[in-house]
Amino acid sequence: MSSIGIGIVGLGGMGQLHARNFLDQGADIRAGADLVEAKRAQFAEEFDAGTYESHEGLIEDGAVDAVIVTTPNRFHESIATAALEAGLDVLVEKPLAHTLESAERIADVEAESDGICMVGFHNRHAASTAMFNEYNNRGRFGDLTHVEANYVRRRGVPGPGSWFTDPGLAGGGALLDIGVHAIDLALYTLGFPEVTEVSGVTRTTFGTREEYADPDGFGDNWESSAEPYEVDDSVSAFIRCGDGTTVSLEAAWATNREPSTDFVVRGTEAGASFDIGDNDLTILEAGTTGCDHYADIDLTGDPSITGHQEQDRRFLEAVATGIEPQTNTIDEALTVQRVIDAIYRSSETGRSQQIAEAPEPEVQAQLE
Repeated sequence: MSSIGIGIVGLGGMGQLHARNFLDQGADIRAGADLVEAKRAQFAEEFDAGTYESHEGLIEDGAVDAVIVTTPNRFHESIATAALEAGLDVLVEKPLAHTLESAERIADVEAESDGICMVGFHNRHAASTAMFNEYNNRGRFGDLTHVEANYVRRRGVPGPGSWFTDPGLAGGGALLDIGVHAIDLALYTLGFPEVTEVSGVTRTTFGTREEYADPDGFGDNWESSAEPYEVDDSVSAFIRCGDGTTVSLEAAWATNREPSTDFVVRGTEAGASFDIGDNDLTILEAGTTGCDHYADIDLTGDPSITGHQEQDRRFLEAVATGIEPQTNTIDEALTVQRVIDAIYRSSETGRSQQIAEAPEPEVQAQLE
């Protein structure tokens, strides 16, 4: 894969993580783009790559074959669509975009372009999920019925003034930042059934407080009056699917409970529990052999396998072969984005929201 030239737009921590992964897997880091001069200088020195102040120059760089987008959510659309229109392949970090409408525009461009697009939902590639999937494919759990999805921090609000708490840049708060991971992983676990109805409540409880206990210093120099805080810091939601499966979601940047990234999957024959992105899986069964009993089996996966590494490997494989990816697809990301949009609408209206899949282009034309 040494012939694949990677360009990264957004040279913060996530951009550098991707760069190291791709370098380790034999790709060439050819270019980086960022508005901040110091980040460009650091990236150029570490990866011996050309740098640009904007994504336009990077996309025009003939040495770049694939573009990685790790910018604030609002800029995903402009960068991803420009790269796809240029015939380049794209990996865009989650969420696909800051709004459903923006995500749909990316999908429209991808459908007409020669490039492929994957979305950065790396947790589905962790060792725990890989083991669950294999046992599920073998029928160990019977029919899956429900997923309890948690991504809860006790105190972990990004500091006011960061782009994470700016609705214009992020599009939302905890739901779009970490809740999106939980939603994707839950639907992925269930095989991405059709989502039919969503009910949810988002809350802004902690971010507007003048005094905010932050023992771990997650927020970094908390000053609530310095910048407006208009995004959610927690969400509770319930998702119903057309095949009868359901998902309950708890996600929070801050709340008065113990933190949790615990997933519990219920099946008719067995269940499973694991933490998002972890290497361990517990299979929960019961039996009658000898006497009625519970049978819990703890599995430990290969700790060298990480979701980010496996995701980036699959992206490189898709780029190298030109074959459309079978995971982290635009369609899956759009389903997640529709669920997020419905949760926000449900919270605003106080009513559950029905979700109808967008009509195919031919059907849409007949409706207009």
